[in-house]
Amino acid sequence: MFDYTAPPHLLAGRTILVTGAGRGIGAAAAKTYAAYGATVILLGKTETHLRAVSEQIQAAGHPAPHVIAFDLETAQPDHYTALAATVRQSFSHLDGLLHNASIIGPRTALEQISGEAFIQVMQVNVNATFMLTAALLPLLKQAADGSVVFTSSSVGRKGRGEWGAYGVSKFATEGLMQTLADELQGQSLRSNSINPGGTRTDMRAQAYPAEDPARTPPPEAIMPVYLYLMGPDSQGINGQALNAQ
Repeated sequence: MFDYTAPPHLLAGRTILVTGAGRGIGAAAAKTYAAYGATVILLGKTETHLRAVSEQIQAAGHPAPHVIAFDLETAQPDHYTALAATVRQSFSHLDGLLHNASIIGPRTALEQISGEAFIQVMQVNVNATFMLTAALLPLLKQAADGSVVFTSSSVGRKGRGEWGAYGVSKFATEGLMQTLADELQGQSLRSNSINPGGTRTDMRAQAYPAEDPARTPPPEAIMPVYLYLMGPDSQGINGQALNAQ
């Protein structure tokens, strides 16, 4: 695992938006950020899942999150403008943005993927990531020490057959991260990516249905790198592709 031990109040006073916050790695990251002092904005498609995470955070005595139900697959550019305006009504700035939400799509050879399936994966994993980043950049740039974290994959760093649109989308994610990082050189905002590795999530089960889930760590076990990139100890780290495991 990534070797980092976070101090107890690492994220005190920070506001961090997490996409795909209703389940899996996103839910674990949101709860972890809250446990280290952050006010978390939970963004996801299913409001009941987000409310459940919010209740767990508050029950643990951490800052009350903000919940935003938002469908990345169907949202249009003007919806992101409205979303940023909604966030601005409650917060003068954002200290962090974790792009966690993704869909896997068909795991098959490229020649067997329909155009519709390819477009769907790219819409959620790439187009939505770009539009949300662009809409929130003004708020992120207001932070004294801001961080944008993209979720990558090993198949987005070296191509592998039958990972189809998902693998291609993660190559695009790395390109988006690197382009943003280059544009942010010398500024207070930084851009990096995390490859979570094999983790016990619904997406992992979808990709490897025959795998014993006990062979992979739970999302909570890979949180050190997520904390590191959102806290002040990673100031100056920009344009890096890190691994959680």
